[in-house]
Order: sequence, then structure tokens, then C-alpha cells
Amino acid sequence: MREWHVDEGWGVIDSDATPGGCWAHFGTVLMSGYRSLSPGQPVSFEFETEWQDGYDYRAVAVWTGNDRPATPARQKPSAAYHSILRLEFDAPADGEATDRVERPLQEPGNQ
Repeated sequence: MREWHVDEGWGVIDSDATPGGCWAHFGTVLMSGYRSLSPGQPVSFEFETEWQDGYDYRAVAVWTGNDRPATPARQKPSAAYHSILRLEFDAPADGEATDRVERPLQEPGNQ
């Protein structure tokens, strides 16, 4: 790994197959938890020939070690964070009834 911009979530990987460097985004890093890499860290990667931010190559999967994980491990929901959205509307000024539909929020993937 040539460079990694933690605050922006991207970096550049050098290899003989990608002259000039290969742009990589944290979304392509195959690991669980906070997906970040470090400059100088050895990585394996797959790439496509696609221009991205000044680089002729873009990583489509990046991982540490030699064995490619199938996909990043699914993140477990955090017990520290929970969000609820509830919308309430005032009755119309003229006193007429309105249609009202209430549905529970769906968790991602359970729709």
C-alpha cells in the first residue's frame, strides 16, 4: 500500500500490473469492522482498468494476506446506536379527516 488517506477513505496500491498506481476505496476493502489500511502494509487486490481520480486503475477488492475472503463479514447491529423516526401531522385546519397509514420501520435486508 503506497498511501492511505484515513480521513477520506481511499488510497493507492502499487504493483507491476498497475503502473502509476491503483486507486482503492474503503468500500472495496474485504474485512469486518472499520475498513482501513496503512501505508506500507502488504495487500492483495483485484482491479479493473478504469480511470479514477487521476489513476488508470481502480481496485474492486482489496484484502490483507494471500487468501481472498468471499465477502466482507457482515456487521452486527450496534447495541450502542438505535434510531427511530416518528412523524405526526396536525389535523387539517378545516377539521376534515385524512387517511392515515402506520407501518413499523423495516430493518435493512428484512423488507
